[in-house]
Amino acid sequence: MGKVRVAAIGVSMDGFAAGPDQSLENPLGVRGPELFSWFFPTKTFNDMHGSGGGTTGLDDQFAQRSFKNVGSWILGRNMFGPVRGPWPDESWKGWWGANPPYHVPTFVLTHHARAPLEMEGGTRFIFVTDGIQSALRQAQQAAGDKDVRIGGGASTIRQYLKAGLVDEMHLALMPVLMGKGENLFSGLNLHELGFKCVERVPTEQATHVVLKK
Repeated sequence: MGKVRVAAIGVSMDGFAAGPDQSLENPLGVRGPELFSWFFPTKTFNDMHGSGGGTTGLDDQFAQRSFKNVGSWILGRNMFGPVRGPWPDESWKGWWGANPPYHVPTFVLTHHARAPLEMEGGTRFIFVTDGIQSALRQAQQAAGDKDVRIGGGASTIRQYLKAGLVDEMHLALMPVLMGKGENLFSGLNLHELGFKCVERVPTEQATHVVLKK
């Protein structure tokens, strides 16, 4: 069985991993893109969107690492889309178009049932209504010997951290102050949860830190 890990999460100096007021126009929340300004220029990001080019330095190396050995993903419902409450229909299929960047089984936490959704490129969205433990069991079964990546958002990551279910985190600490939004560390004591910093790499855009138990 592989690891359960969080990777490539941009975090502000005051601990926010998303901006406030997520919407169709602002999927990362207001000012949220500032937290991923290290990621957007990379070759990895540009390859994901078929645009070609992009930087190939340290930021790109961390971006590449975040996708290696991933056998399944877990997302919170906000990561899948802005639709709230019961699904009005099945027209919303995610932020990413016909070919999402996951390419493996991807489990979406929700309180409202929905049939699995097959997308191009090998992504299959499975909607889980019975909690984080069930989603993790299903994701680990789907991943086999590979890792399960907890993709976010911040609330979903906090739930898995509080439950002691995350083995490793890669955070990109950004030199910005958000002031409000989704705080990644609210209610958490990472020291008591057993995490230690095992890697720290500064770049022009961010400081990459890897925390492990």
